[in-house]
Amino acid sequence: MTRIGSAKAADKNFAEGRLALARAYLKAARDEAALAEERGIGNPIISQIVHAAIGYADALTAKFAGRVNQQGHGGAVKMLRDALGNRLPKPQENRLRRILAEKDAAQYGARLKSKADAERLLTQLLDFAKWAESESSRLR
Repeated sequence: MTRIGSAKAADKNFAEGRLALARAYLKAARDEAALAEERGIGNPIISQIVHAAIGYADALTAKFAGRVNQQGHGGAVKMLRDALGNRLPKPQENRLRRILAEKDAAQYGARLKSKADAERLLTQLLDFAKWAESESSRLR
């Protein structure tokens, strides 16, 4: 794959691989949420949620635009909009933004997120994933 500015070229195999990884991260987030103690720290769950959302976004941009984002995660939203145009509903765009906005705080920050915080974000991911799976099954 060749890098083109803030993106790199991606083919059908890349899209399928990213979709498989997105599903795996979603499963990991669900499993962690189910196993976490009620007063447990939610940051690891949120980290899995963020990676799943990025995987879904990459799978869609690879499939429909033949490229994936290589700049900050905020660029993933723009690239998804560029790839899908009006097929990206505003509520899904907002869900993706909300999820990606948690990345740095959950992975690198010192603020501890609760399991309840993670479960709320997981609900956002489940809605985004359902839409992304449906969109991914489109022929073009």
